[in-house]
Amino acid sequence: MKVTDFLKTSGGYARMKDLRAAGFQTREISDQVAAGLIERVKPGLYRLAGFAEAGEHAGLVDVCRAIPEGVICLVSALDYHGLTTFNPSEVYVAIPHGAKPPRMHQPPIRPFYFRERFYLPGIEKVSTSAGEIRIYGQEKTICDMFRYRRKLGEDLALEGLKEYLQRKDASIPRLLEYAALCQAKTVMLPYLKALVA
Repeated sequence: MKVTDFLKTSGGYARMKDLRAAGFQTREISDQVAAGLIERVKPGLYRLAGFAEAGEHAGLVDVCRAIPEGVICLVSALDYHGLTTFNPSEVYVAIPHGAKPPRMHQPPIRPFYFRERFYLPGIEKVSTSAGEIRIYGQEKTICDMFRYRRKLGEDLALEGLKEYLQRKDASIPRLLEYAALCQAKTVMLPYLKALVA
């Protein structure tokens, strides 16, 4: 069996330990990477080249596979939910406070260390053609954007809020619940009142 065949049978991804356990040599794996048949996502994690190209959110799946505790957040989540016109060049990922810094080659990531009270609420699991994505829901994402408005820009947070309020599934009570959890209610409320008035 070839390395590429093994990757096809394991959902397009495999860890080095699984490849070795299947009898593949390190040199053989390196040759496949050099030939462009497989890609190194991070040390010890490989993906079949072109496997996730069909999936629009392949980079997000890569990050979720490479960082088991990672959750797609902030600008990347805003983009995923269609709440911004901004296209981030990095994948924004939330990691529990105190966790080891992630090492990834592709795609470029921007980690944010969330304390438990900010990290746990609002995580959703989304199945895509490329694999599963762990991501914060719309309301949590908007509230996180207001929490990080000084670092990421108030304009992005406001754009997300405006877009969200135009949706049929928009829920102001749910939004306020997350605003309280994210300690962003005081900042967000004046904007919310102005937009809903």
